Amino acid sequence: MSYLVDGNNLIGRGGARRKVLDDLAAFAAQKGARVAVVFDGAPERFFADGSSYKGVWIHYARRGSNADERIKEIVEASRERRTLFVVTSDRELANYVRVCGAKVIGAKEFQQRMTEETRRRNTQAAPAEREERVDAKGLGEWMRYFGVEAGEDE
Repeated sequence: MSYLVDGNNLIGRGGARRKVLDDLAAFAAQKGARVAVVFDGAPERFFADGSSYKGVWIHYARRGSNADERIKEIVEASRERRTLFVVTSDRELANYVRVCGAKVIGAKEFQQRMTEETRRRNTQAAPAEREERVDAKGLGEWMRYFGVEAGEDE
């Protein structure tokens, strides 16, 4: 499964491209999915057009154009349109990529999916934590086991 993301739709107020990239990288790793993102504006200094960041492919709008047009180009060139999910909140772009055979996920819904996937993964990965207390008798037994006499400081 592949995702092509309109990156500017995921950037919140005061947000940064780097946070979007980190979130997408975590999602890609968790889902085992291929993810590409397209941003409006000039390329970042350390993230050139066509580069990869933690497995996320990074693209930018072409000079004098916008991210939507670049996304259309990528979709048109894709050989796997039936398994491609385009993440965008732009209705015109969504309609266009659907006609091309790709599926569409709204940016808000996608962010919720990323959050849920992270929660699910963290819940599964975290060992069941159970607080155990040792009483004085148990503590003495453990101390003897490790060769420490009661009353020793170290």
